[in-house]
Amino acid sequence: MRHHALAAALVLAPCGAGAQDATALARIRDEGMNRSHALELFDHLTTVIGPRLTGSPAFRQSVDWAAATLRGYGLANVHLEAWPFGRGWSLDGQTAELIAPRYLPLIAFAEAWSPPTTRVIEGTPVYIGDLPPDSVRAHAAAIRGRIVLATRPQDVFITKDRLQPTEHDQPVPIGAPRANNATGPLPRATFQQTLHDLGAAAVLRPTEGSEGTMFVLGSRASTPANAVPSLIVSAEQYNLLVRMLRDGVPARLRVEVRARYLTADTNGYNVLAEIPGTDPAVADEVVLLGAHIDSWHSATGAADNADAVAELIEAMRILKVTGARPRRTIRAAIWGGEEQGLLGSRAYAQQHYAGDANARAREKFYVYLNNDPGTGPIYGWYAEGNAAAKAVLDEWLAPFRDLGARRNVMEKIGNTDHLSFTALGLPGFNTIQDYTEYDTRVHHTNMDFAERVPAEGLKQAAVVLASFAYQAATREGGFPRAGTTP
Repeated sequence: MRHHALAAALVLAPCGAGAQDATALARIRDEGMNRSHALELFDHLTTVIGPRLTGSPAFRQSVDWAAATLRGYGLANVHLEAWPFGRGWSLDGQTAELIAPRYLPLIAFAEAWSPPTTRVIEGTPVYIGDLPPDSVRAHAAAIRGRIVLATRPQDVFITKDRLQPTEHDQPVPIGAPRANNATGPLPRATFQQTLHDLGAAAVLRPTEGSEGTMFVLGSRASTPANAVPSLIVSAEQYNLLVRMLRDGVPARLRVEVRARYLTADTNGYNVLAEIPGTDPAVADEVVLLGAHIDSWHSATGAADNADAVAELIEAMRILKVTGARPRRTIRAAIWGGEEQGLLGSRAYAQQHYAGDANARAREKFYVYLNNDPGTGPIYGWYAEGNAAAKAVLDEWLAPFRDLGARRNVMEKIGNTDHLSFTALGLPGFNTIQDYTEYDTRVHHTNMDFAERVPAEGLKQAAVVLASFAYQAATREGGFPRAGTTP
């Protein structure tokens, strides 16, 4: 069976590839599809370690594990690079219950960096969603010491995922659909500070997810001095609580948030590893592959982004075990802090590639390939409006149509780590993967568990990443660039 896979890969090698490259690509496919470690790596991240909020103990555990795993696979120059982040946060427990006139456990989750409650809070909540904006402070006496329902009911739910660009001949809107979370009388930018100043004991809010799906994030700027303990509640249950209060039902809640701020280590971390180039003429040029390892905290960050990290580590393993000899250096970068604003990749790009002092490094930067939104097999790449680059990516993708690859598109995508490099005029591209239920049920939700990620997709994506890295590292000539060099 392995001989058949090898033969098929040889036939599918890109036109113009030399015999040596065709053999290497065939070995990559054979190793990745028949002896994959991707599922094992993915399981460790999602089951053994779990959610990996930047600054948390699990985040540090995950970067240490990634570094140790890469060393174990024989990668060179494996190390961590630290960058300033700030306080970490850990949720040690919570309670959210309706306790009268009947009992109902609430589907709820504390937002990241929420202050803890000072005690278990019991009482009838106060609903402010229908108040005029200028009257909230007039209700200070009713708000002080109470659990606050801060918004109107959630009456609009997210029901459609982003469009799949590989299924349309014409350009489609790219990226996540616009959020439609319920609003209240207080602006999002100031409602935490206002409720803190008014003495609220805790605040509950819904999000646009349905059937128990909640979008749970948080602000690392939250402190006990400017925010109140904050929980997201499933929209259906939040709406029930509002209806009960509107109907005069004497509802009583029990809420507690047991959380800690962590200050022993205020750094974030990236993990770097590489396979050194072998051609003295171009060995100092870098093909960079990346994915972020951090996640939000209400699930295990399976599709965002443990799958991509497992695929990246597996791609490097495949290249190493098959004896690939890239002309250029292939470097893997596992980022932290992506969910807080691409912090890890930006710190790395600024340190190593920004400014006059790094002009030579920018010249030696070949291409960056990032893997983030979506899950499952790699269908193609966003070409960032660079037609010359798309032609190269098209050639590299063609051999994988039998494994589910489709096509590359000219459009750009935002909100992920390749932007840290394109902002400096460097060529950076992101994968196109499957978006089925990604925006409606998975991305940044309490449902982002391993069940959302197909095992065969892990294998295919790792093979595609390894193959693209190898072809970039052996290609003649420079990689087509767009934009301006700083």
